[in-house]
Amino acid sequence: MPKDHLNTVFKGALILSISSLVAKILSAVYRIPLQNMVGNTGFYVYQQIYPLYGIGMTFALNGFPNFISKLVAEQPDETSKSLIARRAFHILSGLSLVVFFGLQLGATWIAAHMGDVNLAPIISAVAWMFVFMPWLATGRGYYQGKFLMGPTAVSQLIEQVVRVAIIIMAAYFSVRLGWDNYWMGTWAMSSAPLAAICSSLIFTAFGLRYLLAPAPAPTHPLPSYRKLTKRFVIEGGTLCLVAAVVILLQLVDSFTVMRGLVHQGQLPEVAKALKGVYDRGQPLVQLGLVVATAFSATLLPALTDALAKRQPIEFKRQTQAMVHVSLALSMAATVGLVALMPQINRLLFGSLEGTTALRIYIISILFAALITTYTSVLQSLNEYTAMIIGIIAGLATKVLANYIFVVHYGINGASAVTVVSLAVMFAVMWLGSPEDLQQVLLESGYLIKLLALSAVMGVVVILSCHQLTALVGPVLANTRGMAGIITVIGVLIGVLVFVAGAVYARLFTIREWLVLPYGKRLIKAVAKGKEHHS
Repeated sequence: MPKDHLNTVFKGALILSISSLVAKILSAVYRIPLQNMVGNTGFYVYQQIYPLYGIGMTFALNGFPNFISKLVAEQPDETSKSLIARRAFHILSGLSLVVFFGLQLGATWIAAHMGDVNLAPIISAVAWMFVFMPWLATGRGYYQGKFLMGPTAVSQLIEQVVRVAIIIMAAYFSVRLGWDNYWMGTWAMSSAPLAAICSSLIFTAFGLRYLLAPAPAPTHPLPSYRKLTKRFVIEGGTLCLVAAVVILLQLVDSFTVMRGLVHQGQLPEVAKALKGVYDRGQPLVQLGLVVATAFSATLLPALTDALAKRQPIEFKRQTQAMVHVSLALSMAATVGLVALMPQINRLLFGSLEGTTALRIYIISILFAALITTYTSVLQSLNEYTAMIIGIIAGLATKVLANYIFVVHYGINGASAVTVVSLAVMFAVMWLGSPEDLQQVLLESGYLIKLLALSAVMGVVVILSCHQLTALVGPVLANTRGMAGIITVIGVLIGVLVFVAGAVYARLFTIREWLVLPYGKRLIKAVAKGKEHHS
């Protein structure tokens, strides 16, 4: 690959990574003011249908664009690239219409099986976004296949900004005008198709030229629609499945938690509020995953480059760095959030309801980050079998156990099953991965060091918070402002303990420190300290 072209690829990957990071942060953060404005029951109404939106955006943003970009990159000339994009658009149009009419005609049936028929209009509202999915996915995939990440990045940011703005406006008017929670939910979910329309405008010129204009004569043989559809189902479907893992677990919750709580003996209104409390964990897990995977993702281009140049030793080093950084950050985020959960719950959501369930749910960050990292490596190796089996095994665990655990243990049970399902997914992926990739997790006592360091950090943070609470008194400690102060102090203490422990225990190699923010400065500071003492 020529140097100029390689620089273009890396620059494009960086642009897309930054826009994805901003979009993920927006996607997680807006739900906190939403819950504060509409309360637990209003949040339940929104979150029940959110997984349907999440699956649609996974199709339009990650799964199918990545597959289409691969199809486009395989073509030898511009005409073939445009024709393969056109065929992809036709196939996706057929799929999206099936999903759209399925959701519209089955809205009442789906809502009834979620345990709340009042959700039907919200399902109908979100269904419209699937109409725009082929246009978005094909446009993004075409430009990504030509290593032009700008249009995808811009459309991604437009989609999130417009959607979040409409949702917050819907919540504001709901409170101001006294709207019913379901009417608020319908307006909030209408943000999905409206945002899709706005982000689709980026691809207007592309669509008019390559998708809707008369097709040029092919210059090379193209795969038939039958073969292409088969590849869409197998390869594209796998990429979508991998990208939507956490959302699919949330979809199972939508069908089982509310019904399970009612079967347990809770009144429907109480069950809705409890589901809203349980759903507080989702933005926290999303934020934790952003932290855990953002820095390790910077190693992906180097990983791909090492594989392309057939450098197995370099590939293994990059893989080890990626897994170690992701695991350490996810472990630190998980232990820190568990230790600080009472204060975080009070600060962000105004109460201590569901603290135990949220503490259990937060453990999802650890396994979800490992799954994300391992799937990136396995995809680069074209190893899909372990991923598919792992995802199916994890989803089967959630489907079979969730309702039973909710009936017996309430929202604590739902949280526990989510964690176990993700653990099953990762265990199957890890056992099915090549031996070198398995060993990355076990080499040089890394895991033992990390577990010991995380335990020390967790204990220190919990004791510090107890001391601060005792110092200010129970009345002041129960206010949101003081909960915020204690949280910030707890985070700072946790970071200092973890970094100091990581340096002392030599948890990371120099390569791994350099991936982390301020890692280079820390290496220089430690080196100077050693020179001073010698």
